[in-house]
Amino acid sequence: MKVNSRGRRRAGSKAWQLGLAGMLMPLALGTAAQTPVQAPAQALAPFPETMPALPAPSDGRPVQQPPPEEVMPLADGFDVREFEAMAEALVENQRVPGLAMAIVHNGQVLSARGYGVTDVRAAEPVDAHTVFRLASLSKSFAGTIAGMLVSEGAMRWDSRVVDFMPGLRLSDPEAAEMITVADVLSHRVGLGRHTYDRDIEAGAEYNTLVQRLSQAPMSCQPGDCYGYQNVAFSLVGDVVFATSGQFFSEAVSRRLFKPLGMHDASYGLDGIQNSPRWARPHVRTRGGWTSLTPKPTYYRVAPAAGVNASISDMAQWLIANMGYRPDVLPAPLLSTLHSPVVGTPDEMRGGERSWRRQRLNAAGYGLGWRVYDYSGHRMVFHGGAVQGYRGAMAMLPERDLGVVILWNSSSSLPSGLMPTILDRAIGLSDQRWLAIDYDYTPDASRHGSETAARTEPAADRAPLAGGPAASASRAMPE
Repeated sequence: MKVNSRGRRRAGSKAWQLGLAGMLMPLALGTAAQTPVQAPAQALAPFPETMPALPAPSDGRPVQQPPPEEVMPLADGFDVREFEAMAEALVENQRVPGLAMAIVHNGQVLSARGYGVTDVRAAEPVDAHTVFRLASLSKSFAGTIAGMLVSEGAMRWDSRVVDFMPGLRLSDPEAAEMITVADVLSHRVGLGRHTYDRDIEAGAEYNTLVQRLSQAPMSCQPGDCYGYQNVAFSLVGDVVFATSGQFFSEAVSRRLFKPLGMHDASYGLDGIQNSPRWARPHVRTRGGWTSLTPKPTYYRVAPAAGVNASISDMAQWLIANMGYRPDVLPAPLLSTLHSPVVGTPDEMRGGERSWRRQRLNAAGYGLGWRVYDYSGHRMVFHGGAVQGYRGAMAMLPERDLGVVILWNSSSSLPSGLMPTILDRAIGLSDQRWLAIDYDYTPDASRHGSETAARTEPAADRAPLAGGPAASASRAMPE
């Protein structure tokens, strides 16, 4: 099924134009009270770091831009059936045990399918409702629920975290007083990268590690540098509880999972194990793939790495983040969440054949999302990995395209599928990112029938309003 739609006015772009001056409207509301306050009606000063009127940033992050008014068509040769054939080849002969992939365009689900098996010891097929552990893809939900509370005036992006957590201490007492909600969500708290991740992996409890932040060395003052976090990032969960009165996972479930039709989504180890169908994690041993029991470790930092979801759920998450569910995620909020706040130039490094090294011209982090310049095209992205699970999701706003891939093993092999799809979307074909051969004939009728049978329109799930290393165990981007 080739996709080559004509350019059109993007859903939600008028909302962007109307809300440009106040895309972080509640930022200037009062003090950081723990009880919600009513936002005034007049336009308020936007968050300066995300204003397009500012000069181009000097720290390497992409320039913040509004959603495109006219969406470019996908390049010739973009063929969903071919990508499905690639996914099928990935699970052949258990190159990887199982995989799920969703491709969304113009607010419609072009493909949302499972491939392979949930467990090599019990060959149950992966389908569209098989639940995977999302690892750091969870961070996008944390940024979003915080943004919803900001939009309602319950807090501001520049609210100080100590106003919600008076007991918070860092090794620099003054630094603890400076950390804002936006600093937490953009990994600018001033700590060294992955502070206490090894302790999380060793079984330490979140609350214990929060207390130990007072002993962690500082790399810079809050807001001055980037250092990827899981423990410190999860402070946003305490902020959400203080402002909403709801536990973090409950707030996300009620305000995001349910209204978006993410019926398979959950939080925590109990959540995945109680799912009707879920994919077991796998690691490579001498005898091949071995399935494991999921570790509870990173579930203890739920905002950073606690979500479980199916590929059907994630298709709806992409649709919402692409502007087609303004009833839940309005355009000004999405523009803020998807805007780069801090540069992350290390993301552009890697091996000689790394897609990040060859395709990225700029890299930054927003509020729970990464933002890249992918060969001259803006890309909103996040990846993640915990033991036996990996995943990646990306959106190209200029093409109105979203892709998410989840798999239940520590293999890095499926990582090449994402840049392959993105390259085809923008018309690049000079690299072979996926190191496998696959059987595909463009005019084969059997592929067309499979696509028709396994593609679910977005409207069937929810109404459209307006249209790393193979042994990686950390909840971190690949």
